[in-house]
Amino acid sequence: MSSNGQAAWELLLPAVGAPARRRGRALQEALREGVRSGRLAAGTRMPSTRALAADLGVSRGLVTEAYEQLTAEGYLRSDRGAGTWVGDAVRGRFTDGGDDRDGAGGAARARGDGDAARGGGAAAATDGRGGAAARARGDAHGVGGAGTRAGAPAAGGGGAAARGRGDGDAARGGGAAAARGRGDATDGRGGAAARGRGDVHGVGGAAAARGRVGVQRPGGGTVVDFRSGTPDLSLFPRAAWSAAHRAVLARLPHPELGYPDPRGLPELREALAAMLTRRRGVVADPERLVVCSGVAQASSLLGFVLRARGFDTVGVEDPGSPEHARLFASTGLGTVWLPLDEEGLRPEPLAASGARAVVVTPSHQFPSGISWSAERRAALLDRVRAVDGYVLEDDYDGDFRYDRAPVGALQGLDPERVVYAGSVSKSLAPGLRLGWMLVPGALLDEVVERKRTMDLGNPVLDQAVLAEFVTRGGYDRQLRRCQRAYRERRDVLLAALAEHLPGTEVSGIAAGLHVIARVPKDFGPPERFLARAAGAGVALRPLEEYGTARPADGDVRLVIGYAHLAPSALTAGIRRLAAAVGGSDGGDGG
Repeated sequence: MSSNGQAAWELLLPAVGAPARRRGRALQEALREGVRSGRLAAGTRMPSTRALAADLGVSRGLVTEAYEQLTAEGYLRSDRGAGTWVGDAVRGRFTDGGDDRDGAGGAARARGDGDAARGGGAAAATDGRGGAAARARGDAHGVGGAGTRAGAPAAGGGGAAARGRGDGDAARGGGAAAARGRGDATDGRGGAAARGRGDVHGVGGAAAARGRVGVQRPGGGTVVDFRSGTPDLSLFPRAAWSAAHRAVLARLPHPELGYPDPRGLPELREALAAMLTRRRGVVADPERLVVCSGVAQASSLLGFVLRARGFDTVGVEDPGSPEHARLFASTGLGTVWLPLDEEGLRPEPLAASGARAVVVTPSHQFPSGISWSAERRAALLDRVRAVDGYVLEDDYDGDFRYDRAPVGALQGLDPERVVYAGSVSKSLAPGLRLGWMLVPGALLDEVVERKRTMDLGNPVLDQAVLAEFVTRGGYDRQLRRCQRAYRERRDVLLAALAEHLPGTEVSGIAAGLHVIARVPKDFGPPERFLARAAGAGVALRPLEEYGTARPADGDVRLVIGYAHLAPSALTAGIRRLAAAVGGSDGGDGG
């Protein structure tokens, strides 16, 4: 075997010893780590799947699947007839000669700051650099919490308390002033749509959620609501969550109920970092993980930091979530729509836009459902490196893929340029308002300080319960439960569309909680289709509401959510829709 093949063989040996059910994932993790660490350098030719499988003593299919997965994520590249090679998209602490871009000392100092903050006393009052991590436990009045010196001025020249009040006001009220003109107020914890509009990717909210059970509400006009954005809240694991809550209350030390580290409870950050590394292929240092109130707050935090750094524009996907633009607008940033094609973000419009920051959903693009190609992932990273910019990766439903393992996160390719954000809104419930962001070292102190002045940190008890739930395996079990339920519902929806609206083309079915349905023009035009649907009590959102494109072909393009509806409600709803618009009529479904 060649030296390159021998290197790969040695690197992957530990993965072979993993239990059979985890061997495939372990092999993929080992390959990712080999590329990131530089042990598999860019341009290295990988052994053939047959040769590597023979050397490792595993099935060829296992190696083929690993190669395909890492090729999709951008770690490897495959040229037809020429073999598989290590790609050159990866950048970061491990491949750039140890440059962690922290500017203030990296993870080791962050850990020291965190220890000082957790340990309390005068040491926590300052880290000698004005670092946000060590200012962890002061309250809004600057007079202390568990780890702040009583009467000490807030770190950062004594103005932090004033800035805290100003920033908090900006986020909760003043920052919402810009949003008020658009009708999209942002609360202090990133809830641009939490109260009235749901999460970043749907119309949700309490009022909308109440109408999503698939039956007629007393005095209401909606019979079935196909709008996306809300999971099935009846799947929330009440018993397991309650057990975790009791366990936490029984063991949580009294001091932990004081003002928290604004980054989040250390045990939760450690649990999330391990889980995200395992499930999403990210580079997750717990000291760079910030617990926040969902992706909405992560967007707001990043927006404020970028604005303070002189950024003026953020690029958003077209089509994409309208909430991204609204959230960044509330921080003072302008937005520019960037068109997509079947491979992802088109490089030319991105370059022409002048935007140095971009928010994307590359693993399962919202709402189109595509998974970005490895080439487009690499092109985006090349662009932000060239302009000293950043990417916000919104991994809103990365765990819900039904045909194969989820495509790994973009952040793993360059953790110093990609801010990775996710939440439990789809896997557990949006009402928990729990999420996370992995922050590049160069931005960490600024993000943490902004989080501190915004809300002093997320509730400790909620964080401790989630940590307990994750470490005890409850989160993985919940994901498996949801995946089974949502796969079944997707299949029911596809069958109903084929039967009652024949000729409908459906895309984006491999993952997520919604599909894109392109209904033939025979059922249109779109305005009449939507009007008839609404008249029949069927709530829908057309694809055009998510972007700027207005196709002139007359077809009706719909974003149809299915996760929140029971299988029977899905069938009845499509039957009702078909009857209203002139499809195959099976009754009104009422």
